[in-house]
Amino acid sequence: MTGAAHATVLLREAVDALVWDENACYVDGTFGRGGHSAEILARLSARGQLFAIDKDPEACAWARQRFANDERFSIIHGSFADLPDLLATQQLPEAAGVLLDLGVSSPQLDDAERGFSFQHDGPLDMRMDPRRGQSAAQWLASAGEAEIARVLKEYGEEKFARRMARAIIKAREQAPITRTGQLAEIIKAANPAWEKSKHPATRAFQAIRIFINEELLDLQRLLDQVLELLVIGGRLVVISFHSLEDRLVKRFIRNQENPVVPRGLPLRDSEIQRRLRSVGRAVRAGAEEVAVNPRARSAVMRVAEKVA
Repeated sequence: MTGAAHATVLLREAVDALVWDENACYVDGTFGRGGHSAEILARLSARGQLFAIDKDPEACAWARQRFANDERFSIIHGSFADLPDLLATQQLPEAAGVLLDLGVSSPQLDDAERGFSFQHDGPLDMRMDPRRGQSAAQWLASAGEAEIARVLKEYGEEKFARRMARAIIKAREQAPITRTGQLAEIIKAANPAWEKSKHPATRAFQAIRIFINEELLDLQRLLDQVLELLVIGGRLVVISFHSLEDRLVKRFIRNQENPVVPRGLPLRDSEIQRRLRSVGRAVRAGAEEVAVNPRARSAVMRVAEKVA
């Protein structure tokens, strides 16, 4: 089992924003290696509860080991997109706060066998839950050029998506693409404009990981349901590492804070139902945190409170 060598991003900022009632129930929708969960538990009374979720069976095993003696804590193996059903099965009350720390954890990135990183050669897997769905290698073996290009463009905002997709198709005709090192070299050779201080395969690997794990779909599903899970005054705290994720969260909060009213509809301002209010501005990791943990540099945290 991979240990806890993981620097939790925006730790105090996230928990400060999340926990406002020490006796309430909170949800950590992305347990990872438990940095946020440990800090949440430190803020709760003996009556408080923390319900954690993670897709990764290794993370769940780590959680059960780390918090085995804390009766306030429970974890379920699954996706936060299924949070309503998961809370119902646990007979938990409405939550005073839901925290999402999106993306992958350091142990996942650093374990070559998980296949997330182009920096460590390993099996081309990329699944957060290796027991479910198709691996990146399986998908790349059967996907058409247009589909690969769409994924790289849509989820990685990759300018050279078509060129890279063409190179992948050509390479797999010679030999199956089963290793992260293989894929990184193919993409690197197909990228004509390398960005300074960024590996040329960064966007492509990110895109394939997001697609394989349905990360944006899961986030949208959770956002569509989260207001029904929160008490009045409850907090939604989301840390994003990708512009597409942050855009979804920003748009959701904005639409709930200032709903679009059809033009000509005779409504007073007081009659417009606003269900959320933004709490502060978007928060980014400071220079000191980024110096210690470079992966924090792309983190953006948004906070909203349920008002109706």
